[in-house]
Amino acid sequence: MVTRTHVSTYQIKVTLVDSKPPIWRRLLVPSTVSLEELHSVLQIAMGWTDYHLHMFRAGDRYFGVPSRDFFDMEDEALVKLNEVLVNEKYSIRYEYDFGDDWRHKIVLEKILPVDPGVPLPCCTAGKRACPPEDCGGIWGYADFLVAIQDPKHPEHQDMLEWVGVDFDPESFDRDTVNTRFAIRY
Repeated sequence: MVTRTHVSTYQIKVTLVDSKPPIWRRLLVPSTVSLEELHSVLQIAMGWTDYHLHMFRAGDRYFGVPSRDFFDMEDEALVKLNEVLVNEKYSIRYEYDFGDDWRHKIVLEKILPVDPGVPLPCCTAGKRACPPEDCGGIWGYADFLVAIQDPKHPEHQDMLEWVGVDFDPESFDRDTVNTRFAIRY
């Protein structure tokens, strides 16, 4: 993905829908990245572990891994990001884990010229930790936060053992994301 054959660099903002306060990442990616590769970038940037199904939605079009179960699903490997995000301020949806229903809004903030000094993908900013996998979606995550922050909550100890006592919902480390990108790309 670090090849400089792409036409431009996209600055996108990825926000976990209904997260309050917002959980988000700002990323730089090649405009010509396939949606299949963007899925991998989003997994790293948000902190997901790629255990579940996913899809992209642009208007009334759906993109993902082709399957007989989803007849109207277009192959994400064959679609470039600049084919669905054509202009600044356009947005698409990325849905991850159809059970927990993690919905992400991806907004094209800026179309930038290629900078050979910037490795892509790159995370330039973000806020808050990714929710743990399988915590029950955005509403389950809210309940989870209540439990881990209240030592008197009946599920406090179980939740801390499940997620790890060092989980900090306010934590986000851009350098860690970029290190993971450097290892992968």
